[in-house]
Amino acid sequence: MKTNQLLNKLGRLYPKRIALKNKDVVGYMAGQKVKEINKIVLLLDLDEIVLEEALRHQPDLILTHHPFIYGTRAKVFKRDEKKALLAKYLDTLPLMVYSMHTNFDEAPNGMNDALAEKLGLIDIKPLQKAPMARGGRLEKAMPLEVFSQHAVKVLDSQYGLLVDAGKEMIETVAIIGGGGSRSWSVAQEEGYDLYISGDAPHYVRRDIMNAQYNYLDLPHEIENIFLSKMKEVLMQIDSNLEIITIKHEIPPKLVKVE
Repeated sequence: MKTNQLLNKLGRLYPKRIALKNKDVVGYMAGQKVKEINKIVLLLDLDEIVLEEALRHQPDLILTHHPFIYGTRAKVFKRDEKKALLAKYLDTLPLMVYSMHTNFDEAPNGMNDALAEKLGLIDIKPLQKAPMARGGRLEKAMPLEVFSQHAVKVLDSQYGLLVDAGKEMIETVAIIGGGGSRSWSVAQEEGYDLYISGDAPHYVRRDIMNAQYNYLDLPHEIENIFLSKMKEVLMQIDSNLEIITIKHEIPPKLVKVE
């Protein structure tokens, strides 16, 4: 498939203007701009850990969720010599590195829609004051801890950290994959019984407790759903594309005292 044709189709589905609104950096990152794309490797991140495996597939495009270069090359390379060396090496190869981040998170049929659907929510919609988040309701009210265990399982995590200071029975849930913990107050304000995100610092958890609200902190790696969702989208664009997904990121181990 012609490169411009594929990227234009993706751009209409997940516009760069959404990322720019979030002060995000997306699009072309490194490598040589190829004319045609037939084989794509999908990754959550491109780094030294997965580079050899990704290149072994000889892709025309490496498509990542998290931006490979987050900012201008000059600023990033000044503080990250390893990133500079990796990018300069990729620039010698006949492939493109391209990233889709908050534009994929926020747009319809993207990251947070996929997560909400995986949770089994119905009547899914963006939050009014936090449009990257998705909210929905359960078909039947559930105990908070039962639903939390369900969420950990279906979002392919090994654990979750639950702040259970709100309702014991829940009917409505809001979610942002990754590090969206600071939007918890919007979810509470808009009437959701539980908010799910990740990377919550201590002071955010304390604020949630003081507000007598429920929050489930799941590892950032639940965003691995990008791999299956983006493959589905790409196959709908062109079923002849060869798509390789590499799930190389797992949450850190949870150490428990027996």
